[in-house]
Amino acid sequence: MKKQQIILTISGFSILAILYFFGNTVPPLKNKTQTAGSEQGTSNEKPIEAQDILQASKSGLTAAQLSRVNSLEHTVVRGDVKNQQINAYRLLAGYWKDSVKNAFLPAAYYLGELAKLENSEKSLTFAAQLFLENLRAQDNPALRHWMAGEAKDLFERALQLNPGNDSTRIGLGGCYLFGGTAGNPQEVMQGIQQILEVARRDSGNMYAQYMLGLGGIESGQFDKAIDRLTKVVRHEPDNVEAIFALAEAYERKGDKAGAVRWYEVSKRLISNPAWIKEIDQRIKLLQ
Repeated sequence: MKKQQIILTISGFSILAILYFFGNTVPPLKNKTQTAGSEQGTSNEKPIEAQDILQASKSGLTAAQLSRVNSLEHTVVRGDVKNQQINAYRLLAGYWKDSVKNAFLPAAYYLGELAKLENSEKSLTFAAQLFLENLRAQDNPALRHWMAGEAKDLFERALQLNPGNDSTRIGLGGCYLFGGTAGNPQEVMQGIQQILEVARRDSGNMYAQYMLGLGGIESGQFDKAIDRLTKVVRHEPDNVEAIFALAEAYERKGDKAGAVRWYEVSKRLISNPAWIKEIDQRIKLLQ
């Protein structure tokens, strides 16, 4: 089944909200040195860079939109360069988000660059979470790896400002867990260990339990994922993200009745008619 058909299950409510707010990702990128059958991380492929993202995004702009983006990119002049650059990044992020359809990646990129210059824990973690929460919805492995790298950098900068923030450490672990290169299980284990470090120290940290549950889904350990996510839902019965993930775990395990039960639960917590319609369609496919 195509991922577009199950975005509610694969991505979770947070992803759906981000896509509703920002739009979808940029047009598909083909790596300049990719060979047939190769995946991100192989020796035959050059990793995607930010300029590749921006160029691909610009290719879909109208002449007026391209002129506006180019103008914003060249607004920095001599003087207070840092503050001018901060303002330029803020305007670019806002323009891509508000004025261009399907422009999540350039908007998130400029929010990340803005956060790096501001160097505040709040802005760094916000930008990092945008990338992290969209990782599982990304089909293109090269884009997924690039997004994970952006999020890692932002989370690591935030940890330098506040090394004791467990949520930031869990987020960093999630970048390794969901954004590792193909064929590199060491990165997945590195992510799990980052999150387990928090979970072992604080078993009541539901964000850690939730991320480990998602990790169980990613690794095909559906029973473990269900145990983790059930614990989260028991403690946080209004956590729609965890409820969607629990439904996904049951579905991928092959337990259609369990999946339907949790999709039905999720509908009680959602007021958006379009999202409810998507859930009803998903339930219909399972029955």
